[in-house]
Amino acid sequence: MSQLVSWQSRSGLESTVLVHHKPHTPDTQDTLPIRRVRAFGELLFVPISPQWPVAFARTLREVRPDLLHIHMPNPWAFCALFSAAARSLPWVVHWHADVPHDHPSWRMRLAYRPYAQFEQQLLRRAATIVVSSQTYLDASATLSAHRDRCAVIPLGLEAERPESAPPDWPNHDQLKLLAVGRLSYYKGFETLLDAVARTADVQLLLIGEGERRTALAARIAALGLHERVRMTGHLDDPQIEAAYRACDVFCLPSLDRAEAFGLVLLEAMRAGKPVVASAVPGSGMTEVVQDQQTGLLVSPGDPDSLAEALALLRERPDLRAQLGQAGRGRFEANYRFDPVGQSISDVYGQLLASSGRV
Repeated sequence: MSQLVSWQSRSGLESTVLVHHKPHTPDTQDTLPIRRVRAFGELLFVPISPQWPVAFARTLREVRPDLLHIHMPNPWAFCALFSAAARSLPWVVHWHADVPHDHPSWRMRLAYRPYAQFEQQLLRRAATIVVSSQTYLDASATLSAHRDRCAVIPLGLEAERPESAPPDWPNHDQLKLLAVGRLSYYKGFETLLDAVARTADVQLLLIGEGERRTALAARIAALGLHERVRMTGHLDDPQIEAAYRACDVFCLPSLDRAEAFGLVLLEAMRAGKPVVASAVPGSGMTEVVQDQQTGLLVSPGDPDSLAEALALLRERPDLRAQLGQAGRGRFEANYRFDPVGQSISDVYGQLLASSGRV
């Protein structure tokens, strides 16, 4: 979202962003028009933010926007359904991912029932729904009744970003494997650890925080991988960029469509690195990664398939270079942020023109 707001600011488009902010989290985008609403932790992945409805109403009153751009999933976005000021505006709903109705947690499955009712109301009210890939749209049951109002616009990245000193890899003679993401159930990092255990001369740097950290640390110990796997926790953007530049291979082993697109794949491709990702049916990952051309796609949840891909790339530096170069070319051709930002701006223009606001 920060890239979109930065692009809009450079393009002369005035925008105001309302986001949640957890205590003790550093503000990293102070130059952008961002209003932060305090959140006191999370419940079922939802920020606990009792001040949000008041902040939302105040922002609408003070800013008087011409258009509302809602990013989903976010239950707090349902406040717009109950606001006369919000309902008077055209809405763009940015659909980042479906909320899985078959979530492993029974609490999440139970909570989804009422959530789905408001979710559909929000989608019916949207003038345009932005989806990151045609593959994801085609597989989404939630969006099936609204496809005539969907616009496919991929995620994108700026061409470059600052980097700091590279991370300390334990053994420079081994294949340097990188994984980045929230340590969550659907990311498949357990599968990745199992694959690393099956593959000699591979070391893994795992960047991220999340609810699975303790379980992953226990698995590393059980597999005897403490000398080949390092979990860094949270790193800032320049440190992460340096890790991309220093690695040999990037891996995203996600298990299901909760991984709707895989923005980290673009980050690796921007750095010219070969990627290994899961061939999850209905996920945009299979559009981002062209199998055998810009990376390798493997069966989700299959450590043997993943280990085979890692072993191949370990033995074939020429293939790593070929895939990485092709991935960088694909990033340049399809995922630079300028055309992405312009496509979203065009959606705004069409809606404002049709609503008589320009």
